[in-house]
Parts: sequence; C-alpha cells; structure tokens
Amino acid sequence: MPEYAQRDRVWATGNGKEKQGDLAVHSQALKRRTSLSIPPGIPMAVWCNLGQQVQAVSSSSAWWLGDWLLYGQLEYPDRYKNAISQTSLDYQTLRNYAWVARRFAAHQRVAGLSFQHHAEVAGLPPEDRAGWLRRALEQGWSRNELRRQVRAGKRMAGGTARTPVRLRMSPGDVQRRRWQEAADVQAVDLLEWITKILDEAS
Repeated sequence: MPEYAQRDRVWATGNGKEKQGDLAVHSQALKRRTSLSIPPGIPMAVWCNLGQQVQAVSSSSAWWLGDWLLYGQLEYPDRYKNAISQTSLDYQTLRNYAWVARRFAAHQRVAGLSFQHHAEVAGLPPEDRAGWLRRALEQGWSRNELRRQVRAGKRMAGGTARTPVRLRMSPGDVQRRRWQEAADVQAVDLLEWITKILDEAS
C-alpha cells in the first residue's frame, strides 16, 4: 500500500486500545459543534493522536461534502438545490466542492495532500493531475507552492510568461437559474458547463 494511502487511515482509540478503522475522534473527548472538551490526565500519545484524528476529519470534510452533493445530484436531481440549503456554506463553495470531487475518482485522490492541493490541479488534463500531485507529495509542497510550480510549468511549456485571465461574472438569479438548468440537462457541474460553452465559443 502506498505511503500516502496508509496515512489515510486514522487510529481510533475508543476503549484505550488503538485499532485501525474509520475516522473517529477519541471516545473520551466530548465533541460539540463549537468545542472539543478533553478529559484531564490523558497520555501525551493519546493527545497527539486526537489532534491527528481531528485534522483528518477536518481535511476530509470537503471531499465528503463534494461526494454528498454528487450523490444528491445523481439520485435526487429535482431536490439537489434543496440539499445545498441543508448546509451553512454558500452555494459557490459547495459547487466548487462538487466540481473538484467529480474531477477525481476516489482512487485518484492523494490522502497525503489536502483538498485544496487537488483543487489547484483539477482543471488540468487527467494525465497531468496525477504527476503534479505525486510531485507535491514527494516534495512536501504546500498548496501555494503547488500553484506556483504549476504556473511555472505552464509558462515553460508555452515558451513565454503569460498573465492568467480571470473572469468575474455576476449573473442575476434568473440568468443563473437558466444556466444551472442547462448544466443539469447535460448532467455536468455549472462551472464545467460554463467552461465548455466558452471553449466552444472561442
């Protein structure tokens, strides 16, 4: 099993014995939405393990939300927008989660890297994504360093330095709804649909 896949497994210490399994937070820690209460006197090794568990849950949540949205879009297309309202996150954030999750099948996701690392290369051709993620893992690149390396690679490939073009759109509710319906008909993410339309127009 690759090293990064092993790191994806989290040790749950429910009854004092460590066991390999699903993501869980130590059973003696009292978990609330806005706090984590840790009992006094826990061994340092358990405290360190607890931090690893919390970090693993935190870094997994974007993937989980993305996969949850993709499932809802597939199984409940007429209720997908209602599903989005079940979270406290804004629409665009959730759409981004779903877009990145759609670009990477579960076996293509590198557990040793953050969701944000994957988002940096999600727009690249599939054959390029794996290479960049592998280099980021091997070199220990941050998300920002991966972004810098990808941009430098594009400049080298193009022969000249190019300034990235950023599009900013503020569609009205009616326009946005119309675009979303068109994307839903083609069973693609809204951002993917917009990109396809712009590519065809160019």
